[in-house]
Amino acid sequence: MALNHNKNNKKQKYLLLIIAIQIIVIIALFIGIKIYTSLRSINYDDSEDDNIIDNEIPIPHAEEYRNLVIFGVDSRENALKESTNSDTIIIVSINNDTKEVKLASIYRDTYVYIPDKGYNKINAAYFKGGYSLALSTINTNFDLNIKEYITVNFRTLVTIIDKLGGISLDVKSNELNYLNGYVKELNRINNTNSPTLKQPGTQVVNGTQATAYARIRYTSGGDFKRTERQRIIIDKLFQKAKETDIITLSSVVEEILPQIYTNLNTKDILNLAKDILAYSIIDQTGFPFEKDAHNYKKVSYVFPINLEDNVVKLHQFFFADIEYEPSQRVKDYSAYIEAIRRE
Repeated sequence: MALNHNKNNKKQKYLLLIIAIQIIVIIALFIGIKIYTSLRSINYDDSEDDNIIDNEIPIPHAEEYRNLVIFGVDSRENALKESTNSDTIIIVSINNDTKEVKLASIYRDTYVYIPDKGYNKINAAYFKGGYSLALSTINTNFDLNIKEYITVNFRTLVTIIDKLGGISLDVKSNELNYLNGYVKELNRINNTNSPTLKQPGTQVVNGTQATAYARIRYTSGGDFKRTERQRIIIDKLFQKAKETDIITLSSVVEEILPQIYTNLNTKDILNLAKDILAYSIIDQTGFPFEKDAHNYKKVSYVFPINLEDNVVKLHQFFFADIEYEPSQRVKDYSAYIEAIRRE
């Protein structure tokens, strides 16, 4: 009897194991189908890919990294294409082997040459020619070969943070009033009713409050500090996503994909998503490294102090390319910008 009883227990355990595996497979298939279906709702736009200008010289070690640009557009009415300024420009570089990620925020008032448009603030490139002109401007001024982009707007960031249950931020006393002012503006734009913050300090904030925090630029440090806040938000979001269960992440994906534009296709997105737990943001910075902010012809610009040297430092930052030699085009731009800066 004892022998039969042991056999029955083993059969029951085996049966339970089979049932558990079947349930896991069904859930995985359900989530996979849900995500794949959601990807079909993305605003896929590669219509201008052929117009992206490449760097004129090969980039050493380029095949070891995947580089893309996140554009946060400054559109109060949630428009995502051209004729809207790119309020946020972040270069994302992913090491294909180690999955280490580095971020560089380009200050939106940076004085650069926009191909066929002349010298202007870099955020004007998106306004004048959409993603292709914006990427071309980045490539030609900084000796890069970036061809992939993701464009998001305020509502996207609000949605992600709310879906993830908020993030923790340390809000300073000099930031509080500006943050609350932007909360009210975002409530109007997105038809939301987020409360303002009552006091400074470390606290969990919702999507509207976090997005408002990312827009502050009138405290000490101005736009430089604002881009730092944006990178803090991205880092917090990334860490929160890594700690979130797959069902919640699936819900986030389903909600936000219709709110972004990108030339990443379904395969590209799935390839990026499969390694999300392996990614680690190891460093972030603002660019240009050496800069001089002042008015030129009554307009405020951020001038790179010697663009050529800044580009070398950017390649060292991303690719550990200590011996990088900038292209002649960058040297020419650098000489012109330096002459203007010194006027």
